[in-house]
Amino acid sequence: MPALALPVRTESESFHDLMAEQLRHAPWLALSAFAHVVVLMLLWVLMPLEAKNMVEKAVAMAPIEEPPPVEEPEIVPPEPEVEPEVSDVDIKDPTISETDSVNDANVDSNTDSMADSAFDNNAWNTANGLGGGAAGPKKGGRGKRGKGTGGGSLSPIAPALEWLAKHQDEDGRWDANGFMKHDVGELCDGPGNPVHDVGVTALALLAFLGDGNSMRSGPHREVVRRAVLWLRDQQDEKGRFGPAASSDFIYDHAIAAYAMCEAYGYSQYKLLEPVAQRGIDYLQQHRNPYGAWRYQPRDGDNDTSVTCWAIMALSSGMHWGLSVDHNALQSASVFLDSCTSADGHCGYTRAGEASARKLGDHATRFPVDKTEALTAAGLFCRFFLGQDPREKECMRKASQRLLARKPVWDVKSGAIDHYYWYYASYALYQMGGNAWTEWAKALDVAVVKTQRKDGNYAGSWDPVGVWGEDGGRVYSTAILALTLEAYYRYTRLVPGSR
Repeated sequence: MPALALPVRTESESFHDLMAEQLRHAPWLALSAFAHVVVLMLLWVLMPLEAKNMVEKAVAMAPIEEPPPVEEPEIVPPEPEVEPEVSDVDIKDPTISETDSVNDANVDSNTDSMADSAFDNNAWNTANGLGGGAAGPKKGGRGKRGKGTGGGSLSPIAPALEWLAKHQDEDGRWDANGFMKHDVGELCDGPGNPVHDVGVTALALLAFLGDGNSMRSGPHREVVRRAVLWLRDQQDEKGRFGPAASSDFIYDHAIAAYAMCEAYGYSQYKLLEPVAQRGIDYLQQHRNPYGAWRYQPRDGDNDTSVTCWAIMALSSGMHWGLSVDHNALQSASVFLDSCTSADGHCGYTRAGEASARKLGDHATRFPVDKTEALTAAGLFCRFFLGQDPREKECMRKASQRLLARKPVWDVKSGAIDHYYWYYASYALYQMGGNAWTEWAKALDVAVVKTQRKDGNYAGSWDPVGVWGEDGGRVYSTAILALTLEAYYRYTRLVPGSR
C-alpha cells in the first residue's frame, strides 16, 4: 500500500518570490526597515557599556560608611529537662497515646506469679506470702490472667477482691491494723502490724493485678489506681518504698517494687516507668557483692527468703523492659544451690536449715516440721531463673517434699502456713502432672472451703497461720486470693509439663 502524502501545487509561488515582488513596488519601505535595524543594533551594543560606566562612577562617588556594630544576643542556658511526674490526672486518664504506652512487644493483653521465711526476731518477716505476678526471663511465661471479673470461674476470688476493695482507705492504702474502720455493724477482727502497711498494700494490689485489673481496665481499676498512687508517694529520693522503720524493711520494699513493676507493665503507663526503675535500682544496690540479699544493704549476709523476693521483683522488671543486672540473678541462682540439700530441701541461710520463727512460743505454736515454705519458694524461683526439672534433680526432689506436706487447715496443729501454700501452688502448677493434681485437691479443701461467708467477714480468710498475727486479715485474704490465681496466673515455663 503506497504511503500517504499531502498533495503539492507545483504552480504555487514561494514566500521569497512574493516578498521580492512587494519590494519592487515599494523601494522606500525597504530602506526604512533597514535603517531601523541598524539603529537598534547600535543601541544594543552601546547601552551596556554606558550603563556600566554610570554604575562604576556612582560607586566611586558614594561615601564609605563603617558598618554598625553587631550586638551579640545574651546566651541563656537552656532549662534542664525535668522528668514528668506521675500525677493523679495522668494515671486516671484512660486515653492511651504512643508516648504514654509501653512498647507493645513487651505487653501481652492476656498475660497473667511469688517469696518465705521466717526470721529470728520479733518483727514480721514480710516476705512470707507477699507475692504477686511476676514474669520470668522467658517472655512466654505469662499465662492468661483473669479478665477482671473476680476470678472468672474461680468463684472464691471474686468475694475476696470485694472484701479487699471495701477495706481500702480512700488514699489507696490498706491499713494493716485499722482496716475494720470501714465495717458497719460488727467489726472484723484480725489486725496486723502497722509497720507493714507498705507490704500488705502491695500484696493486695498484686491480687487485683493478678485477676486482670489494671489502672485502665477491669471492675477494680479505681482500686488499683489508688493503691499505685499511694505506693508511689511512699517512695523516697533513693528509690526505697516506705521507711526503714523495722529491721526487715527490705521485704516491704521488695514487694512494693515488685507490685510497681507489675502495675507499670499491665497498665502500660510510661509515666510509671521511672518509679518502677528506681525501686529496682534500690533493690540491686542493696545486694551483697557477688552474693544475694538479706536485711541490711551489702552486709555480706544472705538468706533464701529475701533473695526469692528479689528474684521475683527483678524478673518482673526484666519482663517489662526495665534495666536489670543479669549478674544479680546469676548470683542468686548460685546462692540457692548453696542452700539446697541433695534431698531437695532448701534452707534459710544454708543447706539443711529450717525456716526461722519469732522469739517466744512462736516455734511451739507453728512447728517448723509442718512446712516446706523455703523449699517451695526456692523451687518456684528456679523456674524463673530458667531451670528445668528434667535437668535438675533437686527440683524433682523438692516437689516430692511439698507433696508430703499438703495444705491442711488445722489450727491446733500449727500446720496453717499461707505463705507456704502460696509458693507451693505456683511451683507445683509449673511441675504439672500428678503433682499439681494432688496438690490442687488438697488446696480446695484447705482454702476454698474455709473462706468466710458471714457478715463483714464475707470473702476473707482468718489470719490464723504462721504470719497471720503480723500481716493480719488483709495479708491472709490477699495471699490466699493470689494462691487461687495460680490456676491461670502463668503459662507453664517448661515444655511438656501438663
